[in-house]
Amino acid sequence: MYICRSIIAMSNFVVSARKYRPQTFNSVIGQGSITTTLKNAISKNHLAQAFLFCGSRGVGKTTIARILAKTINCYNLDEQTEPCNNCESCTSFNEGHSFNILELDAASNNSVDDIRNVIDQVRIAPQVGKYKIFIIDEVHMLSSAAFNAFLKTLEEPPEHAIFILATTEKHKILPTILSRCQIFDFHRIKVEDTVNHLKAIAVKENIKTEDKGLHIIAQKSDGALRDALSIFDQIVSFSNGNITYDTVIENLNVLDYDYFFKIVNFAMDSNINGNLLLFNDILQKGFDTSSFITGLAEHLRNLLVCRDESSVSLLEVPDEIKANYLEQAKKVDLQFLLLGLDLLRETEINFKASKNKRLHVEITLMKFSSLKANLEKKKI
Repeated sequence: MYICRSIIAMSNFVVSARKYRPQTFNSVIGQGSITTTLKNAISKNHLAQAFLFCGSRGVGKTTIARILAKTINCYNLDEQTEPCNNCESCTSFNEGHSFNILELDAASNNSVDDIRNVIDQVRIAPQVGKYKIFIIDEVHMLSSAAFNAFLKTLEEPPEHAIFILATTEKHKILPTILSRCQIFDFHRIKVEDTVNHLKAIAVKENIKTEDKGLHIIAQKSDGALRDALSIFDQIVSFSNGNITYDTVIENLNVLDYDYFFKIVNFAMDSNINGNLLLFNDILQKGFDTSSFITGLAEHLRNLLVCRDESSVSLLEVPDEIKANYLEQAKKVDLQFLLLGLDLLRETEINFKASKNKRLHVEITLMKFSSLKANLEKKKI
C-alpha cells in the first residue's frame, strides 16, 4: 500500500516548465513587443496567414504560437484581446482535443509525405471556429523537397488556414519561405525577468529563496526560461525547498563570486603566491580551468562597466553583489582592467592547444598579478 501511494504521489508531479506555461498573452515573460503586435493584429483583424517565429530555445516560440492559435478562434475575446477559456473552441483547446490546431515537429517529420499530409489537412475547413492553424516546429529541419512541396500552399493558402512556423536557425530557411511569412525575432529572456518569474513561482509553491541564488539560476539558463525552470526544479529537490546561494553554487558547480574578488585584490597587491594558492584551492574543489578563465574575464568586464554610472545597468547581478563590484571598481585602474581582459582573451584562445592546462592558467595568473607593478614602472 505504501509503495502504491508513493507511485501515485510521484506521478502527480508536473515540472514547472509545464505547470506554469503561459496560457495568455499577458502571462508571457519577456516578449512584450511581440505579444502586443499580435494582439493588435487580432483586434484590428489584420492577421497574416503565415508567421515565422525565430529565436533560441526556451524563449516562448511554441508557447506564443499556441496562445495565438487559441486566441484567434475564441468566440468571446475580452477587452484585452485574451481568450475567454469558456467557449467551445477554448474548451476543446484546453482539453487537448481541438481539431482546428495541428502541430508538426519537423525535426522528426521532415519528409515530402509529411508535408503532403499537412497540405491535405489544409483543404478541410475548420469544424469549430474561424481558422485552422498549423504549427510547424523546427521548420528548418524540413528537407529541400518538403520545402518545395510546401511553397505553393504557403503562397496561396485558403482563407481559413494560418501557418505558424518556429525555428532556432532562421538562416537555414529558404528565402522563398521567408518572403511569404511575417517574421518575429524572439530575444533571450533578461536575467531580471527570469528572477521575478522564479520568485512568483516560489511564492505559489511555498519555497524559500534567496535573490542571489535565483540570479545564479537565471544566469546559468543563458536567457532560456525553460532551462531556468528545469534548473529551479533541480535545486528545489536538492535543497528540500530552501533555495539559497550556497545550495545553488554547490549543485550547479558554479564558482563563488568571492573567488574572483579575491583574485583581483591579490593582483592589485602584486601577490602572485596568493593567487596561485587560491587557484589551487579552486582546482581542489573540482572546478574546470576553462570555466575559471571565462568567469574571471566576466568579472573584469563587470568591474569595467561599474566604473561609469551610465553603464552600471549592464551589470546583471544581485544588489548585494553589485555593491561589492562598485566598491572594487573604485580601486582598480582602467588600464589594469583592459590589459587583464586582453591577457585572458589570449589565454582562452591558446587554452585548447596547451598540453599542460594548469601551468597555462598559472602563467596567466602570474602575468595578471604583475600588471599593476609593470604599469607603475612605466609611469616612473
